[in-house]
Amino acid sequence: MALMLACAALGGARNPILVPEISEHEIQVRQGFTGADLLLFGAILTPEGARAAEEYDIVVLLEGPVRSIIVREKQQIAGVWVNAASTQFRSAPSFFAVASSRPIKKIVDDKTAAIYELGLGWLQLSPIGVIDPKEQQRFSRGLVDLMRRQGLYQQNEGAVKISGQVLYQARIALPSNVQTGTYTAETFAIRKGRVVTSAISRVIVRKEGFERFVAASADQYGFYYGLFAVIISVGMGWIAGRLFALV
Repeated sequence: MALMLACAALGGARNPILVPEISEHEIQVRQGFTGADLLLFGAILTPEGARAAEEYDIVVLLEGPVRSIIVREKQQIAGVWVNAASTQFRSAPSFFAVASSRPIKKIVDDKTAAIYELGLGWLQLSPIGVIDPKEQQRFSRGLVDLMRRQGLYQQNEGAVKISGQVLYQARIALPSNVQTGTYTAETFAIRKGRVVTSAISRVIVRKEGFERFVAASADQYGFYYGLFAVIISVGMGWIAGRLFALV
């Protein structure tokens, strides 16, 4: 009897299972693309498929392809703005969005938030080379601010809606200037400040139509693409000059 009670207790303490889904698993970027609105939703279930008894907070991260990026600081000298100090980050995400059921600071402590990068304030940006920690922090804040103003970095606290402690949903907007590639959506279930489970799904953003042809040509036939672009530019300039000469 004691063994059966222990097994039942262990079974009841098992972590829940997240069943995530995304409204679109593939986004096609065509001419006139103005952005996309992604719905990330799912369910919080026990291993047996029943409703979870405990209450959980949900945090959803959507991260785009990482890339190396150089951040330059502008400085005004003799009335002219010029490039001053700069640093290069090895792997900055091209897109980073966080949606949560409550403010992050009310869900987890700073250590947990930093481990899982649960917010723009805890985004791990690795600089190339040796840099003073204060300088690194300043350039990191500058990069986050720049990307945020472009709509590429987002933090939406309270954007995750939980229904009946079973279903959750959140909307994340992709702007028109998003980079193509594979985007990772990771969902975290958090209880009493501890991440108890997580699940990953993916979205592919790719160019289609004429945009895809241009991108593929520039990537595979760079020399000929550049030569063709120069010829087109010269030709258009010559035509414009002839037209203005006739006028």
